[in-house]
Amino acid sequence: MRTNALTTTEDRTLVWDGCLNVRDLGGLPTASGRPTARGAMVRADNLDRLTREGWDALLDHGVRTVVDLRDAEEYQPLLPLPEDVELIRVPLDELAGSAWWDTYGRLDGTPLALRPYLDHCPHAAVALIAAIAGARPGGLVVHCGAGRDRTGLAALLLLALAGVDRAAIAADYLLSGPNVRPLYGMLGLPDPYQRIDAVLVEAGTTAEAVLESTLDELDPAGYLLAAGATPAQIAAVRDRLLPAA
Repeated sequence: MRTNALTTTEDRTLVWDGCLNVRDLGGLPTASGRPTARGAMVRADNLDRLTREGWDALLDHGVRTVVDLRDAEEYQPLLPLPEDVELIRVPLDELAGSAWWDTYGRLDGTPLALRPYLDHCPHAAVALIAAIAGARPGGLVVHCGAGRDRTGLAALLLLALAGVDRAAIAADYLLSGPNVRPLYGMLGLPDPYQRIDAVLVEAGTTAEAVLESTLDELDPAGYLLAAGATPAQIAAVRDRLLPAA
């Protein structure tokens, strides 16, 4: 169910058993004065880990489309996709191509990768917009592995397209760090934030400053139109995120 009321971070956080980094993108302030619609779009980490209870919570939230931003070989679900949920793949890493990875791979995992990705992979941004514009009615969840980098890029672009306040977009992006940090210990992996912090220090900047600069330089509709998205696709994505006036 959608509401026009502004919500707090706690209100947007969703508990889907098996995931650590799930939140509704509703309730965020926009330039139109209307907050984004609750229940329309969710960002998440790896849905492959969802338990039966987790899938039930996803369905209860109204989600009927999953947009998976990972490459196909990353898909290793514990349980089959529910019959009434559609899976759409938009593999952002694969779509970037080897040239992007050779040039910017060291920035992966940091917000410093956002602007170069948008600049060099507009076709991937259009693929994302087209997938969401053509999705079936109902709620939609966008996810990757940790729900931080690829999902962070997608959420930033989608929220900017809806006219969400830039400070709110940046704040939403930064929520993923503390959410997913425990995951690496659980999986016995090194903490990537030591490297992320080192890359930012080497660049003489902060995550907040990078996000602010990225958003300041981004005209989302103009960028997408120049890349080949249609006005109808852009309008369809905005209509999902913004409730009727």
